[in-house]
Parts: sequence; structure tokens; C-alpha cells
Amino acid sequence: MLKKGVVIQMNKKPISVAIDGPSGAGKSTIARLLANELGFLYVDTGALYRAIGYSVIKRGGDPKSMADVEGMLDTMRVELRHVDGQQRVFVDNGDVTEYIRTPEISMAASAVSAIPSVRAFLLELQRETARRENVIMDGRDIGTVVLPDAGVKIFLTATAEERARRRYDELIERGTAVIFDDVLADIIKRDHDDSTRAAAPLRRADDAIEVNTTGFELEQSVALMRKIVTEAMA
Repeated sequence: MLKKGVVIQMNKKPISVAIDGPSGAGKSTIARLLANELGFLYVDTGALYRAIGYSVIKRGGDPKSMADVEGMLDTMRVELRHVDGQQRVFVDNGDVTEYIRTPEISMAASAVSAIPSVRAFLLELQRETARRENVIMDGRDIGTVVLPDAGVKIFLTATAEERARRRYDELIERGTAVIFDDVLADIIKRDHDDSTRAAAPLRRADDAIEVNTTGFELEQSVALMRKIVTEAMA
């Protein structure tokens, strides 16, 4: 096992690890822990879309309306900042990290991510980060669209029921009152929306390694992902 803070750098070109997969697969949690262990920069692209969805709702717009969303992009500033070693999400200089993980914002993120201008709005920000840093980046289309030349591509998944259980437990722990069947329905609907949208639909890249973590504890998932990444870079 690598010691915390050890940076893998095989050459002068920064290393990119792309992790894609459906909602609730644990991409963000696993990617964050793995990046911390390897000394990589973690980029949570899903948080960027959540931030836009959150901002649209706060401004009184409809995340499903292309006209509403596009009309707000020019005056919207979305950033990922690392504060005390933790990624924080800012919209218009306000920290929205604690407000973007609800089921409502999850669905808003899925809606705005289907709008091509939103993806274009965020694409260069993501690519520029990968040009400068060793990154672990997770999302829906990282290996297929954002970083098609990533050194390591992983498609992380689990059954819908497993993903719903994880999301339900997370929300309950945060004090959010939810019903499991509602969380499961949201997961299934988002799977459908993400995989059938016209703009960069969710799919496994041809050269991605599929990892199914159904039944895995978090530590097991991280260990498996660490093994895949370090072996690929050896």
C-alpha cells in the first residue's frame, strides 16, 4: 500500500484517472480517498453540474428549460476550491458544498447536464485542470468525452438497489427525511435520463475497466481501485 501523500509520476506529463459510472456508485467518495492516498488532485465533476442545477433553482429557473439555464450561464461563476485539503464548491463566490447533495439537486444536475451549452461551459475548466495536475476525475463522461486520452479509465457501478441503499444511508445520516423507495425510484430515473440523453450519454468507454462494487464495503472498493490504478501506472 502506498503511503499517504505519495505522488505517482512516471513522466513529465500529468497522469489522469477517469472514473465514470451511474449515480450512487460511490465514485466521489472512492475517488476522493484514492486521490488523497496517491497525492493526486481530486476533481468532482458531478459537483459542478450540481452547482449549476442549484444555482438555476435558487434563481427561480427551471433546470429542464434550456432557455432558463442558458440565460443564466453568462452571469454564473462556478469553481472548485480546495480548502484545508477538502474540495469545496463555490457558486458566485458562495460556498454551496453543503446544499448540493439532496435528491432535488441530484435531479437538477441530471437535467442541466443534458444541455450541450452547460457541458461546453464546464469542459475546458475540467481539461485545463488535467493538463496541469495529476488528477482523479469522476463523472458520467470523463473517459468518453472529457478526458478520452486518460491513462486509466474505470467504469464504477453497482446494482440500483445497492446504490439506493448507500444514498439513503447517506441522506439519513445528514438528517434528511427520505423514504427508501423514493430514493430507489430517483436512482432508476436518473440512470435512464443519464444513459439516454443526447449530449454525452452515460456509457462505459471501450477501454475502461468495469468495477462492480455490489456487496463491497468502502475499504474493499478503495483497495480494489488502488490496485487497478497502481498496476496500470507500473
